[in-house]
Amino acid sequence: MKIVVIGGTGLIGSKVVARLNEHGHEAVPAAPNTGVNTVTGEGLAEALQGASVVVDVSNSPSFEDDAVTKFFRVSTTNLLKAEADAGVRHHVALSVVGTDRLQESGYFRAKQAQEDMIKASGLPYSIVHATQFFEFAKSLADSATEGDTVTVAPIKIQPIFSGDVGTAVARTAAGEPVNGTTEVAGPDVFELEDFIRQGLAVKNDPRTVVTDPHSLYWGAALKESDLLPAPGAHIAETHLADWSAQQR
Repeated sequence: MKIVVIGGTGLIGSKVVARLNEHGHEAVPAAPNTGVNTVTGEGLAEALQGASVVVDVSNSPSFEDDAVTKFFRVSTTNLLKAEADAGVRHHVALSVVGTDRLQESGYFRAKQAQEDMIKASGLPYSIVHATQFFEFAKSLADSATEGDTVTVAPIKIQPIFSGDVGTAVARTAAGEPVNGTTEVAGPDVFELEDFIRQGLAVKNDPRTVVTDPHSLYWGAALKESDLLPAPGAHIAETHLADWSAQQR
């Protein structure tokens, strides 16, 4: 089965391609550096020829509100049209646990728009919601840093290894469309401050992490459990402590 992976050369996409190929599928990475651009449409029709499934794990190069909204709206519009023209039978998209609860954030409003477009397209689809990746602890810290201090809200998070996300997305792509949303998360729940401390320790980053109930998460105010998956989510196997030890 030919499966085209949009964003297939990135952190998650490369893992999705590898997992699918390991299981005998023809997984094709599609990204600007392979000649496929979903924003301009360049190379898109050619890449989708003969594809049964399209997996979209692409992300906006900018998180600025207008730019990220434009990226997901234009990219998703072009991609869904090209899929319909090519007779693609299953659209799989990676999104974020809690997207519908994070609508004060421009980024998550854009992700919600992407999901709504997929649901309204008439194409068979599956949306995979993942929690925050282990690898993005530093990015979270950078977004909340002033001087040498990282200030975050006192909320809980259930982060996941990117390799486990790749496996979950690949498994979904190889299966039948669910015409709905599934969730995947790591095995352990942390206070956000503890997760970031551990992520910074892996990088030998000496910044201090503190909490403030008024602190925002990518521009959104959250309740304590807003980043946690719902009951019934698929729980991945890799623990943060094991991943951290490997990084060191």
